[in-house]
Amino acid sequence: MMATTISGYVYGTDQVVRSPLTMQDLDLLKQAVLFGPEDERYLHMAGDVLADQIDDVLDVWYGFVASHPHLVYYFTDGSGTPNSEYLSVVRKRFGQWILDTCNRPYDEHWLNYAYEIGLRHHRSKKNVTDGVQAAPHIHFRYMVAFIYPITATIRPFLAKKGHSPEDVERMHQAWFKSVVMQVALWSAPYVQGDDY
Repeated sequence: MMATTISGYVYGTDQVVRSPLTMQDLDLLKQAVLFGPEDERYLHMAGDVLADQIDDVLDVWYGFVASHPHLVYYFTDGSGTPNSEYLSVVRKRFGQWILDTCNRPYDEHWLNYAYEIGLRHHRSKKNVTDGVQAAPHIHFRYMVAFIYPITATIRPFLAKKGHSPEDVERMHQAWFKSVVMQVALWSAPYVQGDDY
């Protein structure tokens, strides 16, 4: 289930910048979003449920982005024409992110890669991984705003495998907590110093 040949996917390697946050910081963040062992269990269940639906999930998410010019803008060179190759490469990593969210242990490698993802949205590393000429920075407000569609649209996919409504709700809540936590981690490059 874990990819090793996705362009730019360097999870767990020395190519990933070390997060300025510690495992203690991560533990406190988990507490802040009420994320615990039960959520880990339900995320693993969600990973099993979503594993063969990744492309369908991405079709929904990419359709959402494509239907909003102010969002697809981040995949253009400023002329308004989306870079289809860039969209395709990012899509593969986005699909892997779904699997990583559900299946990876939330350890130091995960913490470091969350920081890497934040850097890749921020002007400090946007476009560097893929060597593209696209919008140089994803505005922070859209990262936060994207929590809702990424969370709301996953629920129907979680319900497709015959799990009880209670299990679907627990998977959905675990997903929601993880997405909020990850966006908080991705925020590190955007919020400097003691303000973070």
